[in-house]
Amino acid sequence: MAGPVSSAPRTVEDIYKDYAARRAGLVRALTSDVDGFYSMCDPEKENLCLYGLPNGGWEVSLPVEEVPPEMPEPALGINFARDGMRRRDWLSLVAVHSDAWLVSVAFFFAAKLNGNDRKRLFNMINDHPSVYEIMADRKGRENNPGVDNSSKSRHSTKV
Repeated sequence: MAGPVSSAPRTVEDIYKDYAARRAGLVRALTSDVDGFYSMCDPEKENLCLYGLPNGGWEVSLPVEEVPPEMPEPALGINFARDGMRRRDWLSLVAVHSDAWLVSVAFFFAAKLNGNDRKRLFNMINDHPSVYEIMADRKGRENNPGVDNSSKSRHSTKV
């Protein structure tokens, strides 16, 4: 599923690469592969989780049975709320939980880094929009196709 910890990334750069690949997989699941992802999350199935993989892929599967797990687990039971919510709201909820999982995995791997390295990793992560922000931007573009949001900066500048 999410890969054994024995091959866990150890440097800031390697942890960031792992984060970026997992994030790319989650973004793909929630955007270009959304119909396949949605159909995999049948509420009649057991507790399912969405995993972003270190190779840039994604999968929907049951959580690991190992207790405690080797690394943080994503939100459990994402499939149960699927039919009780509007599709877009459900996808946004999955995106928020995915962001929380991504950060928890990155900082799980970063546990042995010093404060400056953790801060550098945090800044590298924050240089890019979250999965939720990508979903919200996509929703905004779908609702306002004539508005170009591509040049808006994510960071405000203090004057």
